[in-house]
Amino acid sequence: MHHQAEIGGWTSQLLVVPFLLALLLYITGVKLSNGKYTKWPLKRTLLFTSGIIFAVIALAGPIAERAHVDFSYHMYAHLLLGMLAPLLLALSAPMTLLMRALSVNASRKLTRILKSKPISVVTDPAVATVLNIGGLWVLYTTALYEAMHQHVGLYLFVHFHVFLAGYLFTISMIYVDPTAHRRSYLYRTIVFILALAGHGILSKFIYSMPPKGVPVEQAESGAMVMYYGGDVIDGIILVILCYQWYKTTRPRALSEVALKG
Repeated sequence: MHHQAEIGGWTSQLLVVPFLLALLLYITGVKLSNGKYTKWPLKRTLLFTSGIIFAVIALAGPIAERAHVDFSYHMYAHLLLGMLAPLLLALSAPMTLLMRALSVNASRKLTRILKSKPISVVTDPAVATVLNIGGLWVLYTTALYEAMHQHVGLYLFVHFHVFLAGYLFTISMIYVDPTAHRRSYLYRTIVFILALAGHGILSKFIYSMPPKGVPVEQAESGAMVMYYGGDVIDGIILVILCYQWYKTTRPRALSEVALKG
């Protein structure tokens, strides 16, 4: 309980700081961008702000405090931090805004970084899935879940990993920002289906084999939150992916019909 109290105090506040700084930087970027180009869409700013709010809710406040002692609340926090917040942030097109806000020289340097091999590797759907879903398997099927509540450094690392892996997974599946490493829709869809299977199987595994230190009732409740809540968010990503695929193929299909006519 001493460790949990320590982690639930200043540690949670420390986790929130990067997200609040990100929001400040985004708003600053909007102001800089509006001074050089057409007005940045308000919906993008609202999406980013909503993503930050959900991430903060997952890390500090009533849900976060309950998550230290109740596994079902931990899963609510996981959905917010590792799935919903990354989706909303990805839809806000942060890299596009950053490119607009930076100077020409800085934008070119950033473009070279985004085109680099390491970025290509971590944004590959298969690699992002291993980091995201594979990381969850490690967290919940080993002693890591219990250990992170006893060691502050491990607690910080796990939460940052959950968010970053969730964000990489999201941007590897749906392209909102321009990307130099585009993968085919078929490849992304296949990997996404496998990721869905891995997430669903893990939730069923947790239901039948609770993580070390988690009561059976909490494990069953948390597994259901993970299964059904995850399906809702993954369903949104799938709809966006299918819609983007449809938009790229529809003009081609219409032109073929016109030529045949």
